[in-house]
Formats: sequence, C-alpha cells, structure tokens
Amino acid sequence: MSRTAARSKARAAARLAAVQALYQHEMEKTPVPALLHEFHQHRLGATIEGVEYAEADVMFFDDIVQGATARAAEIDALIEPKLQGWTLARLDKPMKAILRCGAYELLARGDVAVGTAISEYVDVAHAFYDRREAGFVNGLLDAIAKDVRA
Repeated sequence: MSRTAARSKARAAARLAAVQALYQHEMEKTPVPALLHEFHQHRLGATIEGVEYAEADVMFFDDIVQGATARAAEIDALIEPKLQGWTLARLDKPMKAILRCGAYELLARGDVAVGTAISEYVDVAHAFYDRREAGFVNGLLDAIAKDVRA
C-alpha cells in the first residue's frame, strides 16, 4: 500500500473512531481526557470481539475529538440553522456525532479538502444509516462548507 493510501486509511479510521468517541461522550459524559485514553489503549487498531479495527491516525483522531468538544457551541450554531426547522435535539446521537465531527473538520482543518471531508463523513454515515441519511449528511456538510470555507 502506498504511503498516501495508508495515510488516507488511517485518517478514515480516525474519523470513524472520533464519531464513536463523540457518541460515547454524549451518552456517558466521559471526560475527554479519559475518553482519549480509552480509545488509545483499547480501541484504535485493536481487535474487539473478533473485529480488527484499522490503525488510526492518533493525532488526527485527538484533534477531531478535542476540537469538536471544545468548539461544540460554535459547531452546533453552524449546524442548527441548516436543519430547516428541526433542532439538534431531534437528531439521534450518532447523527449528531457525525455532523459535529464533519463540521469541525470543515471549520478547523483547512489542510483537508472540502470534498474529502464531506465524502469521508458520508462514508461514516453509511456505516450507521441508509442512503437517505447519508444524503442528509452530504447536503448539510456541503452547506456548512459554503459558510466556513468561502
């Protein structure tokens, strides 16, 4: 595997893990340092119940989790107006985690192309949802990108 492909795979694994971490943070109110430690020690690159998790870009994972939680109010303020009459409270927790991670990356990670970020979070959405929800992620993150990357 080329170095670029390996980096891409590691970042994809980091994004999926970050969504899982934000979900856990919201469900259990696990403090971020403890959450990062748990993922570093027991999840990233581990084999759990016979499923082998890909090696993740740990620094990228940490940045998304820490950034999305630290800037949660700012990120939610970007997402909420795009929900067309819905509120974040109406969304289920995995969807909120996907949108928050994706919005953070668009907002704060100028080193990641808009198309890459959106495509990656659409892929994450496919891991949890059907096509309709993945399309929702695509449209919402695209609208946010137009606001923050203009």
